[in-house]
Amino acid sequence: MLQNAYSRFRLVAFLEGCSYLLLAVTMPLKYKMNMPLPNYIVGMIHGVLFVLYVVLLIQVAARYKWPFTKIVLAFIASLIPFGTFYAAKKIYPKEG
Repeated sequence: MLQNAYSRFRLVAFLEGCSYLLLAVTMPLKYKMNMPLPNYIVGMIHGVLFVLYVVLLIQVAARYKWPFTKIVLAFIASLIPFGTFYAAKKIYPKEG
């Protein structure tokens, strides 16, 4: 699955989306139950995955000559909850 940049990008997109959703669990822990550690850990992982997502997006967009609108939509998808899951089906399906 990780033999090319496109499959790595799709995997990181999925993991980034999952980490975004995990923040919805850890934020109430931080602010309602005074447990900041889970949010710190998930937040750090999410930050690293987001940066990796953007780097791989640039790499894949250059390699497969994606149009500018597709690049912008893929970036915006990373900012919206469930966005990367939707983008996996509509913006960047199976092939590059």
